[in-house]
Amino acid sequence: MNPDNPHILIVDDEQEIRELLSRFLQNHGCRTSLAEDGKAMERVLASHNIDLIVLDLMMPGEDGLVLCRKLRSHSNLPVIMLTAMGDETDRIIGLEMGADDYLAKPFSPRELLARIKSVLRRTRSLPDYHRHQSAPEQSQVRFDRWLLDLHKRELLDEEGITLSLSTAEFDLLQAFLEHPQRVLTRDQLLDLARGRNAQLFDRSIDTLVSRLRRKLERDPKKPELIKTIWGGGYSFSADVENIHGNG
Repeated sequence: MNPDNPHILIVDDEQEIRELLSRFLQNHGCRTSLAEDGKAMERVLASHNIDLIVLDLMMPGEDGLVLCRKLRSHSNLPVIMLTAMGDETDRIIGLEMGADDYLAKPFSPRELLARIKSVLRRTRSLPDYHRHQSAPEQSQVRFDRWLLDLHKRELLDEEGITLSLSTAEFDLLQAFLEHPQRVLTRDQLLDLARGRNAQLFDRSIDTLVSRLRRKLERDPKKPELIKTIWGGGYSFSADVENIHGNG
């Protein structure tokens, strides 16, 4: 498979499935580690640099949704969720919990390999992408006439008045502020923002951008901060100043 023989963690309570997938992925250039439950998954993550997790939804004890939500509280590590249920509702719940992709059992190992390649290609294209994302060092970010307090999760205008942002709006804005002056595709924005919160999927990026423009721009119809790049995505064009401490 290459590049760099990605290390895939397979988390499934069925030993036969774990071993079958492991053999197939190894035959196609991947390194693999196996875990039968959440505790085993945590042990592997603590001792190995994993590139992607294949995570079964239906497991005894903590299921895949719980484990994915826990993982998303501190990491952007890509997750492909497996489930025996093909219901659209389950798919959406999995994506909202932070999974990057979803595959219903029974499935072809070749289909899983294709999904792994696609997810890794997308996440590795992210600018300054960090899988194990920790809290940012700066506590505040200044841009244009706004100040974003990362710890309080508040946006203040030039008079110090707080502007209300939804969780998804805050996460998308933070993703923009961490990558100013760069063209970011919708998929990249989804991955960057979803690492913190899993409310984003599909074309909701366009809706959130429109909502942010109405709140941030002097003239939302002629945006100067969040610019649309036709055929590319969006670019945050304002100068960004990181402020440490109470600065």
